[in-house]
Formats: sequence, C-alpha cells, structure tokens
Amino acid sequence: MTVEATGVRLECDGPVATVTLCRPDVLNAQTPTMWRALSDFSRELPGDVRVVVVRGEGRAFSAGLDLSVAGASGPGSFAELATLSEQECAARIAEFQEAFTWLHRPDVISVAAVQGHAIGAGFQLALACDLRVLAEDAKLSMAEVTLGLVPDLAGTKRLVDLVGYARALEICATGRRMDAAEADRIGLATLVVPPTELDDAVRDLTAGLLANNRDAVVEIKALLAGVAGRSHAEQQRAEREAQTRRLRDLAGRGE
Repeated sequence: MTVEATGVRLECDGPVATVTLCRPDVLNAQTPTMWRALSDFSRELPGDVRVVVVRGEGRAFSAGLDLSVAGASGPGSFAELATLSEQECAARIAEFQEAFTWLHRPDVISVAAVQGHAIGAGFQLALACDLRVLAEDAKLSMAEVTLGLVPDLAGTKRLVDLVGYARALEICATGRRMDAAEADRIGLATLVVPPTELDDAVRDLTAGLLANNRDAVVEIKALLAGVAGRSHAEQQRAEREAQTRRLRDLAGRGE
C-alpha cells in the first residue's frame, strides 16, 4: 500500500531508520491501517539498522486514535470489535499491539521525537520507544479513560516501569494532560528541548547511540531491559554472562 493509503512512512539511511506518521491534517491520528503498516516495518527493517526514530509530520506527534474510523462501523471500529467473540477481539487487539511492541526489539534502540500532542495511542507510541526527546510544547495524555476504555497498546507496563504504580494510576485514571516539564520531572522524557531544536537534538542523540560497538550496546539494552524481572543475584549473573560474551568476541573467540 502507498504512504497516502497507510498514513505512515519508513525511510532508512544506513544504520538509522525513520518512521514518520504522515497525516498532519488530522494531527497524525492513528488507524488500524497505520498499525498494520507499522507492524510490517519490523519485518522490512534492514539488518544494519541500529536506531529507529519515530516522529510525526506537522505540529503534533499523534493526537491518538482516529475517532472517525473507530467510531464508525467498518473494520477496526469499536462497533465491529464489539461483535467479535472475546477470543477474537483479544486476538485482534494483539495484532494492533504488534505495531508498538516491535519497537522493543533488542537489536535496535528506538527514539520518539515528540512535538505537540501525544495523546492516547500517540502517548503509547512514544512509550513504546526506548527514549523520548520532547519539544517544550509537547502535551501528553493517556486519554482512553475519557472514552470509557483502557490503554491497550502495550503502554501500561512501560508507564509503570518509568513513573511507578501510583503516578501511572493517576495519569491513566484521570486522563489528564501533562506538559513536557512535568514529563521530564517524573522520568518520562530523556531530554526536553525548544521545538526548533528537536531535530538537532534527535540527531545528536542518534549519533551518540551509534558511536560505540553495536554488540556492546545490544548487550547493555538487554541487561537493563531485564532488570525488573531479576533479583540482584540474577542481574549480577546476567552481567557476568554478558561480559564473558563480550570479552570472547573482542578476543576473536566468540561463536
């Protein structure tokens, strides 16, 4: 399908892939068609890509779910999902989640470049990324509750991991909006910059991520991503095993 049909674009430049939501006329509101295209990008990604940058065209990152699609009666609409069996509905949502969870891949680092609104599905897309660079005009909200829904695009665990249970509950249960300064203060932002400096800040961060040994960075991501599920002893063992692999590889004795 064309970019015009899907509303999202993948561009690769050596080790950097850029995913752009390109529906600026509707503030990059998301649809099931976009999610299918995003899922496909994971399979299309060249093997030499190390960093994936996710951004939105125009003045917003993403205003969330496109209610003109979800509120209608066609494929992917609330009405259609409600007619499915519980198992079928859950399976459909699992397909939607794949558009977000591939950004967790261990072999790449994903960076969200967020300007303007990142609401609902937009907030969850930013959360799906490993790092978030926010423009000072960013506005974030987990707004699903205002529609009588729950966040279901793999964003809840990420949010709790970043800000803790109590703060995550307050953010999700109220659906309120927070600005970039608060997002920075509570640990959601990697960096906050003036809107005019967003592109340069993302380029600088990307350069820093690419400056070191790829296999070491992959091991570091795996070590840190697994911390929550390990005891101190288990984490120390994971460190020992990762370092042993690195030492053997650097000495030319790796598998």
